[in-house]
Amino acid sequence: MSHRTPSRSTPGTPDELDPTFVIGFQAYDEDLAPHQRWSTWLDVEPLMRGPEPRPDWVVTSQGAIDTDLGILKTGKEADVFLVERTDPLEPDRGVVMAAKRYRDTDHRTFHRAASYTEGRSMKRSRDVRALKRKSTWGRLVASGEWAASEWGALKRLYELGLPVPYPVQIEGTEILMEWITHSIDGEVETAPRLAQTRPTPDLLEHYFEQLRDALTTMVQAGVVHGDLSPYNTLAAGDRLVIIDLPQIVDLVGNPQGMDFLLRDCTNMCTWFRARGHDVDEQVFFSELMAHAF
Repeated sequence: MSHRTPSRSTPGTPDELDPTFVIGFQAYDEDLAPHQRWSTWLDVEPLMRGPEPRPDWVVTSQGAIDTDLGILKTGKEADVFLVERTDPLEPDRGVVMAAKRYRDTDHRTFHRAASYTEGRSMKRSRDVRALKRKSTWGRLVASGEWAASEWGALKRLYELGLPVPYPVQIEGTEILMEWITHSIDGEVETAPRLAQTRPTPDLLEHYFEQLRDALTTMVQAGVVHGDLSPYNTLAAGDRLVIIDLPQIVDLVGNPQGMDFLLRDCTNMCTWFRARGHDVDEQVFFSELMAHAF
């Protein structure tokens, strides 16, 4: 019996290879400085990444490097750093983000967490017991709970169209988010807190209208900031941006939800009134409550 071998063309030289079978390769430098790390974007689960559609400035390259640029501000629960994420092969697409890192065993506001977390639930009974005992593990759980709470709040409020930083990703107790900036004489700087500004009467009124719209949307969604003040509201040019959301409160599920809302109104109206904008916190609170139910 004869055996027929299927005919095939004679292999060509490397110069004659079909270009569709040629793969380009560029090597990355494996050596990183002490203040650098490989991007953790692909290390986290999809739900731990920001909502879609994502802004085009978000860097998702597996070869990107995160470089710590230094601390931006310190707080009672967390410190905020600036981190630059850049792919060495695409340096023009780099971005600077804010990295909020919650403290673990030194979670200084652990003692006041209960009033904010009423109405929330935790899945693991061990974690609940640890929180109540305020043990070392309990403080670790608390820091993770605050980070997860802020992450969830940022995602939810961003998807509602509210003026909050875009949440890029969360890993453990670190949240990477949009760095809110403004420009002065062509220089990009961190946007100041509202409390540090002296806006004109027209801009002051514009700011208050933005505040009214934001809080109205929040109460319609059944949530309250819980710790809103001119110190955790940024003035990015003519735009207000609300930050620091770990203690976000359920307006109905938390027994003190309405008290927190009134306090938010009082904090903000007091500042606006001192700058010459005639607003009353009781009237503002009543207007918001009319949208709540």
